[in-house]
Amino acid sequence: MWNNYITLLAIAALLRADYEMRRPPEEASPPAAAQSRSEDMLAAKWRDWAAKAVRRYAEAQEKKWRNWNQAMFEVK
Repeated sequence: MWNNYITLLAIAALLRADYEMRRPPEEASPPAAAQSRSEDMLAAKWRDWAAKAVRRYAEAQEKKWRNWNQAMFEVK
């Protein structure tokens, strides 16, 4: 009996999620000056985060290949 309610709840949740994703965003927005300033700050943070991510990825790849080369080609 409770299985029917779980199925109904799952269908209702999926319908609600579909509705929320298809609904256009609300038009209430902050003033243009505040919005552009916050976007500039966010863009600067994203650039910093992206640079850090690229640097850490390159370091991880270098470490991986260094370990691989040691394991494959260097005599122990």
